[in-house]
Amino acid sequence: MSLTAVTASTGKAPADPRRQQLAAFLRSRRERITPEQVGLPMTGRRRTPGLRREEVAQLAAVGVTWYTWLEQGREIQVSVQVLDAVARALLLDPSERAHLFTLAGAEDPTPVRECPTVTPGVRLALDRMAPFPAAVINSRYDVLAYNAQYTGIVGDLEALPPEDRNLMWLAFTPSRFRDVLVDHEDEREVIVARFRSGMGEHGGEPAWRALLSRLRKASPVFDAAWQRHDVLRPGNGLKRFLLPEVGLLRFEYTSFWLGPSQGPRMVVYTPKDEESAALLTRLPARLPSAAGVPAPVGTTGPAVAVPAR
Repeated sequence: MSLTAVTASTGKAPADPRRQQLAAFLRSRRERITPEQVGLPMTGRRRTPGLRREEVAQLAAVGVTWYTWLEQGREIQVSVQVLDAVARALLLDPSERAHLFTLAGAEDPTPVRECPTVTPGVRLALDRMAPFPAAVINSRYDVLAYNAQYTGIVGDLEALPPEDRNLMWLAFTPSRFRDVLVDHEDEREVIVARFRSGMGEHGGEPAWRALLSRLRKASPVFDAAWQRHDVLRPGNGLKRFLLPEVGLLRFEYTSFWLGPSQGPRMVVYTPKDEESAALLTRLPARLPSAAGVPAPVGTTGPAVAVPAR
């Protein structure tokens, strides 16, 4: 890869504020990633957190000197192909990727657009499912869109950071979803087994590896379940929720596939019995409308427009 000369005759990084922001941004993203998240061994003593510069260069398949100059904010020519490789190496979410290209003064050749899975027709269908709770969920258990009734069960998803709008994360960390899910111990075993089944097809993708690493660190219960190596294909079933403001709701959940096997699906909760059907009218709708709120899904799978992973 050819390098352009540094503009300052002294060889120092220029005072361009945008280049300085780029340097600080790259350092912050590098320092938050552990070697395990990207499949690298822990070798040698580390004076700083996260990845080393040479490790980022290795993952992005660029020269160490070139990446060092980029992180120092020097005035070097940056191709969109290299920026794309750096974005993938640093596991940037859609908002971070856009920020990287903006700071580098380049146009992203593949900007994140509205998720093709969550079409206006799918959003209308979610709306029309009321009073039944419904959501669109991908194979990584990211919640891509939902109606207001669904938030009556899991809580206000829009109030959560985008990376936390994931059912596995909610099931294994303190959340309303975990609190109201009656059979949460059994349900968590099922969700881990289904996630492992999907991991067989997506194990090489950074977003999957990052979520797995995050869950294993956050929850010893998840880590223990993951180490059992149970697998289960996605399907339909029963769930019970005990809501303080409503009572015990028994649901059958049905998956309507929106893409290939193990891909995105619309999950609809219908009452299992008359008592649940009657209580369903008391289910609080926590959003002002039934429009789904999309969440980022990393660098793989259908692209999703995000409010701000």
